[in-house]
Amino acid sequence: MNTTGRMSGIGVCTITVVLFLGMMFGTAMPAKASDEADAQGLVDKARVTFEEFMRDGNYTWLHEHLRSARGLLIFPQVLKAGFIFGGSGGTGVLVVRDQKTGDWSQPAFYTIGAVSFGLQIGGEAAQVVMMAMSQKAIDSLFVSSFKLGGDTSIALGPVGAGAKGNVTADFISFAKSKGIYAGLNLEGSVVDVRDSLNRAYYGRDVSPVDIIVKADVGNKGAARLRAALKRVTR
Repeated sequence: MNTTGRMSGIGVCTITVVLFLGMMFGTAMPAKASDEADAQGLVDKARVTFEEFMRDGNYTWLHEHLRSARGLLIFPQVLKAGFIFGGSGGTGVLVVRDQKTGDWSQPAFYTIGAVSFGLQIGGEAAQVVMMAMSQKAIDSLFVSSFKLGGDTSIALGPVGAGAKGNVTADFISFAKSKGIYAGLNLEGSVVDVRDSLNRAYYGRDVSPVDIIVKADVGNKGAARLRAALKRVTR
């Protein structure tokens, strides 16, 4: 029995997994700060993602309940991949709706990520829209990091033309891959504030509270995203 060869094979697989996950999370959550152009690109992609969900007749529940949402987390791309060890990760924006005026806030940048264990293989890239339905959900987003399904509940939103149902959770998520419902389970995922992108986009160190609650900063590049949101919630 060639144990050396078998151990060598295991070692190669382990290294491959580590490198693969490193590439995935490196793409989703790079340590190096992005510049303003990268941040603006993400805002533009968030607008396109939102508009694609709004055009899709399979997401009628999202369309009909959007006005009930306190805020939205929009992730243009969440990468999910695995070989024995799996994971998912992506970068997106949070926008919060003013309950009095109906206006949407400037975007704050966030990452989402999770690691899972088990026999799995394959990969997937999904677009994700998460509705923040409660003040508890919004408050959780103002801390530096929290886990979905921990102190805050998360549920998959109903999908299908004319979908009905009474879904109650702090966060309600919708995901699709290649234009098709993905059913991506985000429970256990960690949501983090992306300070480097917030700094790049607004030109100084700012927190989500500075951006959303105090409205201390602004960027004209977010105008099209905010207008797209207001068109369907006014």
